[in-house]
Amino acid sequence: MSEVIDIRQINELIEKESAFVDLITIEMNKVIVGQQHMVESLLIGLLSKGHILLEGVPGLAKTLAINTLASTISADFSRIQFTPDLLPADVVGTQIYNQKTGGFDVRKGPIFSNFILADEINRAPAKVQSALLEAMQEKQVTIGDVTYKMEEPFLVMATMNPIEQEGTYPLPEAQVDRFMLKVVITYPNKKDEAQIIRHNLAGEFPKANSVLKPADILKAREVVRQVYMDEKIEKYIVDIVFASRSPEEYGLGKLKDLISFGGSPRASIALAKAAKAYAFIKRRGYVIPEDVRAVCNDVLRHRIGLTYEAEAENITSEEIIADILNTVEVP
Repeated sequence: MSEVIDIRQINELIEKESAFVDLITIEMNKVIVGQQHMVESLLIGLLSKGHILLEGVPGLAKTLAINTLASTISADFSRIQFTPDLLPADVVGTQIYNQKTGGFDVRKGPIFSNFILADEINRAPAKVQSALLEAMQEKQVTIGDVTYKMEEPFLVMATMNPIEQEGTYPLPEAQVDRFMLKVVITYPNKKDEAQIIRHNLAGEFPKANSVLKPADILKAREVVRQVYMDEKIEKYIVDIVFASRSPEEYGLGKLKDLISFGGSPRASIALAKAAKAYAFIKRRGYVIPEDVRAVCNDVLRHRIGLTYEAEAENITSEEIIADILNTVEVP
């Protein structure tokens, strides 16, 4: 009985604390037409301390969406345009010799902000991408022999163009795994595209207003942690991830030769965190299986390695995830 009361209390708390979700969504929708899934995914990353990788062809408002989200929150924002000649020091900063003092002064790089937009991240070589790793995982940066903590909220949102291969570098698995979500963005429908044309031909392009402070996000994250997750949901998450590692144990023997590696424990953690954030966005104090299924593609698509056989047969990680979700027993 006490558990029922607790969930009721959590529901009331979330109903009260999640009101800002509507505020952010309204402001985002002023600028971004359609692309509801992208807006939701950005909110999930923001609420669950997860970095986001947006993949889509040019012109789908990836950069604009991240810019707009940052402008709805009164926080520091940095944009880093990744290019083949970018150096790690251009991202994290470096030590500069000071002639007056005879010592070295630290010049911090653009990574020292609340929101980082890593634009076209696959245009820079691996040594630059790896400069982001410590900041993304440990929330700290080391320059010389001094380590600096990042200010919260700290969120890296990267964009990637999937169709251009010239002058691009494939992201290392370790780098891709640091992103909690990989969101694939598709073209808008005809109605939305007509609205986009009207927006851009109007005298003044709409702008989002600042409706939150960083402290509000930190408070909301604490509330998201309180969202109730039953043991059955935990088992469901573990089964999904294990089915990506050992598909034959779940009656999915046909996938064994298609998967080179499955999701790591980081995938299980990300799936649980994202499901809680999704429940919060939907104004619920508890996680249901549909929450897990809703975020599963974005959490797992970049964490399942495909074999040559899968690539030869044009089988995607999304198809493998669909098979897993259709087979693993739902609680």
